[in-house]
Amino acid sequence: MAPLIASQRLRLYDSDELDGVLQAMAHQAAALLPPTQAALIGIQRRGEPLAQRLQQHLSRLTGQPELPIYPLKVKRYADDLKVLHAHTELTENPVLIGLDLSNTTLLVVDDVLFEGHSLLRTCAYLAQLGARRVYTAVLVDRHVCQQPIRADIVGVHLQVAAQDIVECNVPPYETEFCIEVWRHGAAR
Repeated sequence: MAPLIASQRLRLYDSDELDGVLQAMAHQAAALLPPTQAALIGIQRRGEPLAQRLQQHLSRLTGQPELPIYPLKVKRYADDLKVLHAHTELTENPVLIGLDLSNTTLLVVDDVLFEGHSLLRTCAYLAQLGARRVYTAVLVDRHVCQQPIRADIVGVHLQVAAQDIVECNVPPYETEFCIEVWRHGAAR
């Protein structure tokens, strides 16, 4: 019988490194977003606090007031990549429904672009609400997207094994801001 390789957790980026990544993402976002008539959409859970961090970097960079953030609950996978819903579940945000999005440029922020279901569902929803310009930003792109969507702004490009789990630890959900990969043991 082949031996099992023990599971291991590898830290790829710490808080200081990710602060630099977010600064670079803010520079890219500043080039896409007009100084007025722009807003951030934070996909809950971890996309919302990432949007808040990006919002602060953008405000410091541009000298403009902080852009509004609208959270949107979208779920398909559990943190361990188990499918929770056969179809991506989206909980409508009543505030977004009441806005005129036709003249507002939106930047959707999420933690990891995996297969693309959440990002695609979010963009389709925003288009349904009348949004004309929607950009996307992810902290990590795994480059295994199976949907017709891509991120306009990517903080970190990672290519890891399909069974590995990329964990973006983002306060307030975790104590330390970092990116780790959980490598699962496999038979040799």
